[in-house]
Amino acid sequence: MHFAPDTEEALEFVVLLANTDPGASRSGRDELETLADLAALLAPIPFTGRIDGDAAELADVRQTRALLRRVWTLDRDDAVVEVNRMLREAKALPQLARHDVSDWHLHATVPEAPLGERMRVEAALALIDVIRSDEMGRLRSCEADGCTGLLLDLSRNGSKRFCSVRCGNRMNMIAFRERKAGETIPPQPAHE
Repeated sequence: MHFAPDTEEALEFVVLLANTDPGASRSGRDELETLADLAALLAPIPFTGRIDGDAAELADVRQTRALLRRVWTLDRDDAVVEVNRMLREAKALPQLARHDVSDWHLHATVPEAPLGERMRVEAALALIDVIRSDEMGRLRSCEADGCTGLLLDLSRNGSKRFCSVRCGNRMNMIAFRERKAGETIPPQPAHE
């Protein structure tokens, strides 16, 4: 499955953001608890515009994380309601923009808008493409036991099941052990 590059980038960021949640993070802790955590999350991402780096911004981004985690798991019609609400609340006005190394892509807020709002709107714009393509099934939760990670399945056959190699390996090992435990051990001849 291929979406426009900016759509894929926005969806991949939603997964990155969502998987800072304690139930989904590699560390098992909330990886968006401090301002330093937020700075680390943003470091590899080319977010343009206003970044305050304060407690209010962190709180807004954490609320955005919770919202996007919820929207990710909605069915198509319910996702439409949430996407429209995010766009309406931000008074989004889609426009084409080109900056840095990015070719033409959509922005729908001013650069001075709060970071959390820009994150919500970028996610909403990406979700528009997913909804219009009827590909909500590409947005999934990890199937590994005890993991609440989100995943974006861009594979050709739509078969991705786990949020990380770690979760896939863990579940494969569990299945292997279950198969081994289920094999019967042939009886040993009695020694006289």
